[in-house]
Amino acid sequence: MSELTAAVPRGTSQTHSALVLVEKELRDLWLSGRGLVFLLAQSVLLSGITYLIATNQELNFLEQREALSLLVQVTVAVGGLLVVLTAADAVSGERERGTLETLLLTPASRRWIVAANGVATLSLWLAAFLLAMPYLWWIGRDIDTFGSAAVGTFVAGTMLALIVTGLGLLVSTFTQSNSVSIGLTFFTLLALYAPSQLPAEASRGWAGELLLRLDPFTAGLTYLDRLVIGAHPLTQDASLLVVPALLAVLLPALALAAAGRLSLLPRWAVR
Repeated sequence: MSELTAAVPRGTSQTHSALVLVEKELRDLWLSGRGLVFLLAQSVLLSGITYLIATNQELNFLEQREALSLLVQVTVAVGGLLVVLTAADAVSGERERGTLETLLLTPASRRWIVAANGVATLSLWLAAFLLAMPYLWWIGRDIDTFGSAAVGTFVAGTMLALIVTGLGLLVSTFTQSNSVSIGLTFFTLLALYAPSQLPAEASRGWAGELLLRLDPFTAGLTYLDRLVIGAHPLTQDASLLVVPALLAVLLPALALAAAGRLSLLPRWAVR
C-alpha cells in the first residue's frame, strides 16, 4: 500500500488520483489471481451443465430454449455471487487488513475510494458475462433467440450486478468485521434470489404479482425466462425491469453518499 501513496503524491488532481485508485483495485483483483480463480470456478460449472445438455440428443425445440434459459439464469446467479464476495470485502476488508488508513491518506476523496472498488467489482460481472457467451451460443445456436438472450442477459444481469455492488459496498462501509460483511450481504442475496425459485402457482394473484415486480432478482430472472423460453421481444416485458433499474441507480448512489463519512472505524464504532 505504500506504493499507492508514492504513486499519488499530494497536489495530484482528483481525476488522476481516481484513475490510479481504479487501476490499483483492478490490479489487486486480477493480477493477484483472485478474479481468475472465480472465473475458473464459473467455467467448470458452465462446462458441466453444457456437457450434460449437449450429450442429450433427444432435446426438442422447447427443451433447447429451457436449457438456454438455465444457462442464462446460472450466469446471472453466479455473476451476482462473484460480485457479492468482492463488494462485501471492499471496505471492511481494507479496514480489517489495516490498509484503509493508507487509502484515506491519498488525495482521492472517500467517494472515489469506494467508487474504485465498485468499478473493480463490476469488472467481475463483465468478465463472467463474456466467459458465458460461448456456452450460451453453443446451446442456443440452433434456435432463434440467442441474440436477444445475450442482450437481455447483459442488460438484466448488469442491473442486478449494480444492485448487489451497491448493497455490498454499503454493508462493507458500516461493518467492522469482514466476515460479518460478507455473511450479511450473502444472506441478503439469498433472500432476494429465493422468491424466484417459488413454483409458478405461488406467483398468481395480486400478492404473487406484487412480489414478482418488487423483488429485483425475481423480476430480472422472470424477464429473462420469458425472453428465452417464451421468445418474447426484448421490450415486451420491459416493465419487469423498472424496479431493478431504479435500485441499480439508488443503491450505488447511497453507497457513494455513505462513503463521504468513511473512516478507519465504521460510523457506529466511532465515539
